[in-house]
Amino acid sequence: MLIGELAERTGTSQRLLRYYERTGLLRSERLANGYRTYDETVPATVLRIRALLAAGLPTRTIRQVLPCTNAEAAVLPCPGVLDALRGRLRTLEQRSADIDAARNVLLQTIATAEAAS
Repeated sequence: MLIGELAERTGTSQRLLRYYERTGLLRSERLANGYRTYDETVPATVLRIRALLAAGLPTRTIRQVLPCTNAEAAVLPCPGVLDALRGRLRTLEQRSADIDAARNVLLQTIATAEAAS
């Protein structure tokens, strides 16, 4: 399939698909006219990339994780992948704790201001 069809099937812009290719997340073949062509497995890969990005993984980690996933997006045992995912989870948990603390400060400040008025 051509890049336009891939974009349409995945809801991803052509520009973003080209970026995924530049960063090594996707591969395409080139036709004689220079057009990119993708096989039928690529839409699932694009959706997996989008899901991993939404989970907060950087592209360098996704590059490491993608070869270790199957068609159902399950992560298979590959060296270093679980460590990378656990590290990202720790980072997200710390961010979540920081956001909770900031939220609590705001709630307390609002409550104090409302009580004073």
